Amino acid sequence: MKILHDHPSFIIAHKSAGVNFHSEGEAGFVVQVSEFLGIPLFPVHRLDKMTSGLVILAKNSETAAQFGKMFENREVEKYYLAISMRKPKKKMGWIKGDMVSARRGDYKLLTTMENPAITQFISCALRTHERFFLIKPHTGKTHQIRVALKSLGSPIAGDERYAQADEARKEERGYLHAYALRFRLNDEAFEFVSPPDEGERFMSAECKTQLTIWNHPWDLF
Repeated sequence: MKILHDHPSFIIAHKSAGVNFHSEGEAGFVVQVSEFLGIPLFPVHRLDKMTSGLVILAKNSETAAQFGKMFENREVEKYYLAISMRKPKKKMGWIKGDMVSARRGDYKLLTTMENPAITQFISCALRTHERFFLIKPHTGKTHQIRVALKSLGSPIAGDERYAQADEARKEERGYLHAYALRFRLNDEAFEFVSPPDEGERFMSAECKTQLTIWNHPWDLF
């Protein structure tokens, strides 16, 4: 269990890939961290099971409500990393569109803009066939980044839901990581950056070199 920051009102913890956020038959991430620290914790956002990285957990309901309003008002900046084995239709820019439910719990992106998911990204090449993405979601829709990259023709490596299933199963994890957070709480500024620490593709020398360039992601958007 990795606790990156322990504040009187909240903690910043690191979730491993493959761990359920909420309990589903076995203790989920929130319960695990609560038991580890011996205090009740309140989730203020969530990560998919396949996604690793930074999570904010409030220590009381008042702080949880504060964060809830901050997320609603887009006052919490979030940055993600992803690797795809497919070249995108464009190397950087915006992905915008309404998201609707599809089959078997999937979502799909539409061209309409009534209540759009908004995602901004830059990308670069790593090793052969690998495309590395730094992503800033401006909204918080379910599966937003996974669907956005699929719409570019670059589904996330290891994503059994949105990538080609046979290829995805060969990966030891889904290559999506919650990399950085930035926000202000009670007039105090906070910045957190946590590189991935699992997954052969994330651990490659090429990936680590690129992360030295992307180590202050808010300066790149």
